[in-house]
Amino acid sequence: MSLLNKTVLKGIGLMLLGMSTVPFLDVFAKLLSEDYSVMQVTWTRFFFHACWLIPIILWQQVQWKRVPESLGLQFMRGLMLTLATLFFFAAIKSNPIPNALTLLFISPLVVAMLSPALLGERFDLFIGAGVVVGFFGVVVVLQPSGEEFKPSLLLAVVAGICYALYIIFTKKLSFKAPPVLTLFYSAVVGIAIMLPLALFSWTGPDLKGVLLGAAMGFFAAASHFFIIKAFEFASASELSPFNYFEIVGAITLSYVVFGYIPNLQAIIGLFVIMGSGLFVSWRVMKNNDGQAEDKEKLIEPL
Repeated sequence: MSLLNKTVLKGIGLMLLGMSTVPFLDVFAKLLSEDYSVMQVTWTRFFFHACWLIPIILWQQVQWKRVPESLGLQFMRGLMLTLATLFFFAAIKSNPIPNALTLLFISPLVVAMLSPALLGERFDLFIGAGVVVGFFGVVVVLQPSGEEFKPSLLLAVVAGICYALYIIFTKKLSFKAPPVLTLFYSAVVGIAIMLPLALFSWTGPDLKGVLLGAAMGFFAAASHFFIIKAFEFASASELSPFNYFEIVGAITLSYVVFGYIPNLQAIIGLFVIMGSGLFVSWRVMKNNDGQAEDKEKLIEPL
């Protein structure tokens, strides 16, 4: 990657903008979970996400009524994203967002472990060492022997595993539909899956709840749109290191809105997981010569 390349710099700028926007989604989800069930909040996230995507689809004149190719894989992709979102929202309901987000970052490590069997990708000793170090970071963040340990934080680990499976299904698909349309498909799957659960635990929203839900969906759609645009100017290998910039916004907003300051152990665990994730991602891309770049551009953040 050449930092003197203005096109690449534009892609990096858009990626940083997208990663700076994602934490607002999580903050609104945490605020909503104070008054509504996690199932209802998750459904609301996908519902308003779809609503905000429709104007973009119409603006780009996308033929959105077409039946997607590989319907089964598209459904499984949407299912894994829905489950990852549900478990992540459940984790941040009673835990700080940065701690849960740090554990969500185990997804590249899980992808590296499952890819040989599910995608036929290489797994060598260096990747294995990176995975082991990453999971050591998970233990540091969880603090299982400390007084601050909350079992509900393990839900973020489950979310990371589901998100890893979502990435794998994304890589297995050969996308021919426009990226914004694929994001719309994911939202539709989330709406359909979560609707029965949301109705079972439904609480009639007041004006504040509707506005928070609409804002949550807006930031979801906006962040995804910026990330899609970023990949028009730079490759996955050039942009992947900047995915972790999300944690900066998460820590900042958590301090401003909730007064949360991460302790030293959480910060150490964060850097261990980030470092191992970056190393494993680099090693996997090196082994596979960047063949998955076109498919990685449709991987959504939570």
